[in-house]
Amino acid sequence: MTMAFPANPRDGQIYTQSINENRRSVYRYSAADQAWLYVGVEETAAATGLRAELDSAAATGLRAALHSYVHVARRPNVRSVVKPYFKLPTARPTAGRPGERAVRDGGPWNVPDLCAAYSWPTGLAGGGVIAIVELGGGWVQSDMDQFFAGINQPVPQITDVSVDGTKNTPDPGPNSADGEVALDIEVAGAAYYVATGKPATIRVYWAQDIAAAVRAATADGCDVCSISWGADEANWGAQAGNDMEQAAVAATAAGMVVFAASGDNDSSDGGPTPANIDLPSSAPHVIGCGGTSKTRTHETVWNNDPGNASGRGTGGGFSTLFQPMPPWQAGAPHGPGRMVPDVAASADPNTGYNIILHSAQIAIGGTSAVAPLYAGLFASFGTKLGFVTPELWLNHLCFTAITKGDNGAFRARIGPDACTGLGSPIGTKLAQLLTHPAASGARRARDLEAENEHLRAEIARLANLFA
Repeated sequence: MTMAFPANPRDGQIYTQSINENRRSVYRYSAADQAWLYVGVEETAAATGLRAELDSAAATGLRAALHSYVHVARRPNVRSVVKPYFKLPTARPTAGRPGERAVRDGGPWNVPDLCAAYSWPTGLAGGGVIAIVELGGGWVQSDMDQFFAGINQPVPQITDVSVDGTKNTPDPGPNSADGEVALDIEVAGAAYYVATGKPATIRVYWAQDIAAAVRAATADGCDVCSISWGADEANWGAQAGNDMEQAAVAATAAGMVVFAASGDNDSSDGGPTPANIDLPSSAPHVIGCGGTSKTRTHETVWNNDPGNASGRGTGGGFSTLFQPMPPWQAGAPHGPGRMVPDVAASADPNTGYNIILHSAQIAIGGTSAVAPLYAGLFASFGTKLGFVTPELWLNHLCFTAITKGDNGAFRARIGPDACTGLGSPIGTKLAQLLTHPAASGARRARDLEAENEHLRAEIARLANLFA
């Protein structure tokens, strides 16, 4: 969906964008922020009439509870604990370690070359709108112009959307998240163009709450969502973690595919024990994106200090919050809960991505790069793919299994594992799987049934509260 905000808006001006016949997104222009701020979703006249009919058939207490739950309930703010997952190359890779081999075998990738190495499709119709969630930092147009000109691609259409007053705030300082923002936009846009030959449509959602940003992207009708921020499940807690999963459930039910980085601190995820797992990637309706070290000749698990559970390497393991393991994770090693990651791609900063940041070319890696890489690819498959994760797990041959390496607590193996999941993408096979007309119809029917089941469960829960 392309947004066309009015030119020369006045302070407080309201703009609405239709989502469907029942709902529309509402934005208000803030002169102080110099940005359109996302207000929320309102009902159309048709939906209001339908609600009036439902009122006569539903208990007043239940209807009031549903309205309160949807529009008023406060969600825990986890901004203070989440962090971006991008990494710069090590200054001097240790002799014999993966970093040294990466430099010897060619170093970082230009995005189109990496796409070619992953057998990217070409000539696809595309059409998917890409949402990118950012909690800080910013981007500048001159960087986008320089980056895309350097790889002979047109610049994507990029729209900033402020969910809660957070906005695009570029900062060239050493502690800025600008590297994260530039990486996300440039990788997603370039990956999409390679597959379609068309500039991407990207909407950057600025917020202090990841779940709120995902809900805003869902309301706006985006088709894929990339999240490169996260934290150990223990830092989120059950309430915030479950709220994140509910946002992802609603997103996939509306047709949006959600990707999230699995973390850059090996199996510990920066926690006090060797095995922890990162949210949002551990939410079952989010596709967790792990990392590899990919040279021109080899691809292994990303871990710059093999055997270390708390170094620089891909996150992965088993959830303690989302249990038991989902039945669709066929072939995964047995664990107490949902396994992360689901998929993987190049993330080692020594075999990472050449991007432009504040007019300079630098190499950046991290599982942060993997989420937008997949987002660009899946947006090229079309619109409203929805909850495709079970389909991916039924089609292992669409990925190259990574069988060497470890992330500390877990080792790679033949088949899915807690280091790189199903493996790295074979783009043409994924395109064949997810653009086939018959598969699309069956997927949408499954998504609708899942949405209905979720709604039935939520109504039953609220009814019990007021019984």
